[in-house]
Amino acid sequence: MKILIVEDEAALARGLKFNFEQEGYDAVVAGDGATALDEFRVANEPFDLIVLDLMLPGMSGYETCRHIREIDKLVPILVLSARTLSEDRSQAFDVGTDQYMTKPFALPELLSRVRNLLQRHPRDTARTAANGGGVASQFRFGDVQVDFDKFEVIVGEQTHTLTTTEMQLLRYFIEHQGVVLSRTQILKDVWDQAADVTTRTIDNFVMRLRRLIEPDSAEPRHFISVRGTGYRFSAGKTGVTDDE
Repeated sequence: MKILIVEDEAALARGLKFNFEQEGYDAVVAGDGATALDEFRVANEPFDLIVLDLMLPGMSGYETCRHIREIDKLVPILVLSARTLSEDRSQAFDVGTDQYMTKPFALPELLSRVRNLLQRHPRDTARTAANGGGVASQFRFGDVQVDFDKFEVIVGEQTHTLTTTEMQLLRYFIEHQGVVLSRTQILKDVWDQAADVTTRTIDNFVMRLRRLIEPDSAEPRHFISVRGTGYRFSAGKTGVTDDE
């Protein structure tokens, strides 16, 4: 497993690299966004995970994340930042971050999150499916078609590629359609890590799905808010699944 560490604080970067390598990972350090993108583009073997700081010299972590997502929609990205405001989290999730941890952090928790992300986002399987391998698993409702294996949502004539966490959340909603899901339950079942991932995180991801899928995100038909609890997914017309 190969990890790209994007961190400009040299001592912290060395510490992260050492501890990841002790866990058996191949770790590469980039001190700024431009270097990170170069490393990402020219790597002989694709990276399995990225640990990304937001406050970087030159190109910010947000911009770095956005550019990485233009190249690869599937690689898990874990932000490790001293920024603690909800606006920082929202912006990070908007550009494609999967998880967000604040500094200072506990090393055991970071290693646990890394293991979790790598287990939940297997690169080889996702890459094979994205290249057309295997049998697609799809769900259709209204003018929306979801391809779980390709991480794609087709709305009308527009195709959107989702990040791994966005697709996990969408699949979770579809599998529980009609059921009122609390934010706490969603956090537990989708993220599998409650620490430093708040219920606001769910709201941010739901807003993203609404913008992509709903005819009018201000008047959602599918991702319905349940006041004081969470959300309920409604397919409207009966959805069609094509499972493996």
